Formats: sequence, structure tokens, C-alpha cells
Amino acid sequence: MWAELLPVGRSASSGGYRRFAWNSADAECRSWFEQQARSRGLHYELDRNGNQWAWLGDPNGDGAVVTGSHLDSVPDGGAYDGPLGVVSSFAALDELRSREAEFTKPLAIVNFGDEEGARFGVACIGSRLTAGVLGREAAYELRDADGVRLPDAMERAGYDPALIGADHDRLARIGAFVELHVEQGRYLTEAQPVGVASAIWPHGRWRFDFHGEANHAGTTRIEDRRDPMLTFADTVLTARQKAKLAGALATFGKVAVEPNGTNAIASLIRGWLDSRAADEETLTALVEQIREAAYARGGRDGVRVELTRESYTPVVDFDGPLRDRLAERLGGVPVLPTGAGHDAGILASEIPTAMLFVRNPTGVSHSPAEHAEEADCLTGVTALADVLEDLACQ
Repeated sequence: MWAELLPVGRSASSGGYRRFAWNSADAECRSWFEQQARSRGLHYELDRNGNQWAWLGDPNGDGAVVTGSHLDSVPDGGAYDGPLGVVSSFAALDELRSREAEFTKPLAIVNFGDEEGARFGVACIGSRLTAGVLGREAAYELRDADGVRLPDAMERAGYDPALIGADHDRLARIGAFVELHVEQGRYLTEAQPVGVASAIWPHGRWRFDFHGEANHAGTTRIEDRRDPMLTFADTVLTARQKAKLAGALATFGKVAVEPNGTNAIASLIRGWLDSRAADEETLTALVEQIREAAYARGGRDGVRVELTRESYTPVVDFDGPLRDRLAERLGGVPVLPTGAGHDAGILASEIPTAMLFVRNPTGVSHSPAEHAEEADCLTGVTALADVLEDLACQ
């Protein structure tokens, strides 16, 4: 399975992946998922939001146990973030069948669409729509960098955007969702290749618009300039400084410049801030400090600053009894928090959710250097199979 999926959407120049929602690479990933489901005799279906499901047992039964993750990527992302969870889910089912496990509850494997938010700027769109966290009207307004609206992209890919919306009936039939994911850090030790998630830090995305005045780079006096690049640069440095003092994280990883000319002073800089912290109070205070600093510097530079919150996810504490059950079943593995958002975190407000982490020896993620050893991946499959057997075969 891993070998089949590995080349899909991979850039020959960077070695990273460009599997963005509703593009050709995404279509190949979806085709792969469907083939894996059908080859195992599972009932395959698309839900109203374009998420893919593979069912063993009655899809309309109650108390279903669901596992899976996502197949899309960030720009030039790694091979493991998302796909490891989906591949491991199919492999865990194969393992349970080899054990001749007797299922007492429906089991499903899911591929949630557009988890990374690389194309439309909002993470976890598939699960957010399903949980009702993202409404249809707001989803219809989402556009990619080329101005293509989300519903238009879905329609071009052969899906009906008129159907999208909350799917509470589906979630009501799910008794537990367990997502396996590569660790996005380096906290698991050599003796512990698998861990259980305790919580997800609150996190969000904010867009800063720095409005200056376009002018000639070679003829405009320094004192006559209203250069938004200066305000932006100062804001980036301030964000790093304030985050370090707060024990939090703040990253400007995306920027758009207008008119984007080498010999022109910019008229507009758009910078997207990703910020995360251990608690909501710290995160709120941090973003406010960054905002105040940007506005103050903008005032000195003659630059108007606007701030828009594009997405926000509050702190997510995974279901306590389910989390503890997983940790006990796996022999007391480490229980640790994460700063990364996941579909499991979005669904946690609706159903009991939990996560397993597989060790990442480099700690690198969202990069072609992202890696997990094959032995650790196989240990993760066994751990997931053990967990699913405990939940779905009792």
C-alpha cells in the first residue's frame, strides 16, 4: 500500500507532496482509497461533504468504531502526515482478520478531505463541515489563491456542493474515533515508539494586511516611503520574541506581496500567522500583543494594518475514559499533548475521540524530511489493531 501511494502528488523538484483538495493528486489518492476498500469487500461510500468511508458491518448501525485520517498535504509536505494513519487503518483491519477477530460493532475507515487547509486556508474542512463547525454559507465563500471557490472546485471534481453541511446523524452512530498519526515532534523515546494523545493545544490562523504605498525603489526617498515590508518584518520578529517569552508558538509561514516587483516598494503585504499555546488565555494574550505591536509599528511607518481571524480551534482534551483505555490496553505507553490540529480534535466535541502517535526520529514534519522507521510503523499498526479489537470486538 505504501509503495502504491508514495509517488502520488510528489514534486520531482522538491521531493515533497502537493496533494491539495480537489486537485488531480487528490483524485488519485481518493481512487486509491476506494480501491483499497473494495478489494477488501468493504462497503464504500462518500458522505455529503466528500469524505470517504469504508465500512465493515452495517453503516447504519449504532456504536460504530471508526479509524482513519487524511491523504492531503501541506505544500511540499512529507509522506507520513495523514497517509500513515489511513494506510495503518487498512493494515490494522488486515491484522484483525488474520487474528480471526469477531466484530461486535460496525468498523469504518475514513479519509477526511482537506485536512491541511492548503488550498482554501481553513484546516480540517471535511471534518469541520461534518461536525457543523463550518457552515455551508461560510464554506461557499472560501476561495483558493486563484480565486476558485470551494463549491466550484468540488463540482469540477465531480461532487455536488449543494449537499455539504453538518452530518450529525452520521456522528451520532459513532461510538469512538481513533486516529493514528506520525508524531510531529520528538518526544517519544527510543524505548517508546507509540504514544497516546492527551490534548491538542488551542490554535488558529490570523491574516495580517499591511497597507502601504507602491512607489519606485530607486527614486523614492527613505523619508517619503510608506513601506509595508518594514512593518511586516518587524511583526514577524515581534511574534517570535513574544511567543518565546510566553512559552508558545507563533509562525508567519505564508506571505503575499503586491505588486511583488523587485524594483518596487510594495503596496500591500499579506502575512498569515499560525499561533498555538498550551491554553487559550496565553494564546489570546499572545495574538493581542502581536497585533498591538503591528499597529504601533504601522503608525510609525505610515502603514495601515488590518487583522482578520480566519480560523480558530479551542483547546481539545481527548475523551478521558477512551484515552485511558487505550493507554492501558497498550501497556502504559506515554500520554502526551500536541500542538498540531487534527480531524480527531474537530470531532471531539461531538463524539469520543483519541489519537495514537508513531515515533518520528527526526522530529521534522510538514517537510519532505518527515520520517518514521518501518519497524515503528508496523508497531503502530499492531497497536491500532489491538485498540480496535478492544473497542469493536467486545
